[in-house]
Amino acid sequence: MKDKKNFGKYIAEKRKELGLTQEELASKLYVIPTTISKWERGITYPDITVITNLCKELNISEHEFFIA
Repeated sequence: MKDKKNFGKYIAEKRKELGLTQEELASKLYVIPTTISKWERGITYPDITVITNLCKELNISEHEFFIA
Protein backbone atom coordinates (compact mmCIF):
# COMPACT_ATOMS: atom_id res chain seq x y z
CA MET A 1 0.00 0.00 0.00
CA LYS A 2 1.15 3.46 -0.79
CA ASP A 3 0.51 6.39 1.47
CA LYS A 4 -3.01 6.89 2.78
CA LYS A 5 -3.85 9.83 0.48
CA ASN A 6 -3.04 7.96 -2.74
CA PHE A 7 -4.71 4.83 -1.43
CA GLY A 8 -7.84 6.84 -0.64
CA LYS A 9 -7.92 8.34 -4.12
CA TYR A 10 -7.63 4.84 -5.59
CA ILE A 11 -10.56 3.52 -3.51
CA ALA A 12 -12.70 6.54 -4.45
CA GLU A 13 -11.86 6.13 -8.14
CA LYS A 14 -12.79 2.43 -8.15
CA ARG A 15 -16.05 3.14 -6.29
CA LYS A 16 -17.02 5.89 -8.72
CA GLU A 17 -16.18 3.72 -11.75
CA LEU A 18 -18.84 1.32 -10.50
CA GLY A 19 -21.35 4.12 -9.96
CA LEU A 20 -21.57 3.51 -6.22
CA THR A 21 -22.10 6.19 -3.61
CA GLN A 22 -20.23 6.06 -0.33
CA GLU A 23 -23.51 5.13 1.32
CA GLU A 24 -24.13 2.23 -1.06
CA LEU A 25 -20.62 0.83 -0.60
CA ALA A 26 -20.89 1.23 3.17
CA SER A 27 -24.15 -0.69 3.17
CA LYS A 28 -22.61 -3.57 1.20
CA LEU A 29 -19.69 -3.75 3.63
CA TYR A 30 -21.77 -3.31 6.80
CA VAL A 31 -19.91 -0.17 7.84
CA ILE A 32 -21.09 3.40 8.24
CA PRO A 33 -20.64 5.89 5.39
CA THR A 34 -18.21 7.91 7.51
CA THR A 35 -15.85 4.94 7.38
CA ILE A 36 -15.77 5.03 3.58
CA SER A 37 -15.20 8.77 3.71
CA LYS A 38 -12.23 8.34 6.06
CA TRP A 39 -10.65 5.75 3.74
CA GLU A 40 -11.10 7.99 0.72
CA ARG A 41 -9.75 11.09 2.45
CA GLY A 42 -6.66 9.19 3.56
CA ILE A 43 -7.41 9.37 7.26
CA THR A 44 -7.56 5.61 7.89
CA TYR A 45 -7.04 2.31 6.10
CA PRO A 46 -9.78 -0.32 5.91
CA ASP A 47 -9.83 -2.84 8.72
CA ILE A 48 -8.41 -6.21 7.72
CA THR A 49 -11.81 -7.84 8.31
CA VAL A 50 -13.40 -5.95 5.37
CA ILE A 51 -10.61 -6.24 2.81
CA THR A 52 -11.89 -9.38 1.06
CA ASN A 53 -15.41 -8.00 0.71
CA LEU A 54 -14.14 -4.56 -0.28
CA CYS A 55 -12.11 -6.13 -3.07
CA LYS A 56 -15.14 -8.09 -4.27
CA GLU A 57 -17.32 -4.97 -4.29
CA LEU A 58 -14.70 -2.93 -6.17
CA ASN A 59 -13.93 -5.77 -8.60
CA ILE A 60 -10.24 -5.82 -7.74
CA SER A 61 -7.93 -8.59 -6.53
CA GLU A 62 -6.50 -8.53 -3.05
CA HIS A 63 -3.07 -8.26 -4.68
CA GLU A 64 -4.19 -5.12 -6.51
CA PHE A 65 -5.58 -3.78 -3.22
CA PHE A 66 -2.25 -4.13 -1.46
CA ILE A 67 -0.17 -2.60 -4.23
CA ALA A 68 -2.58 0.32 -4.74
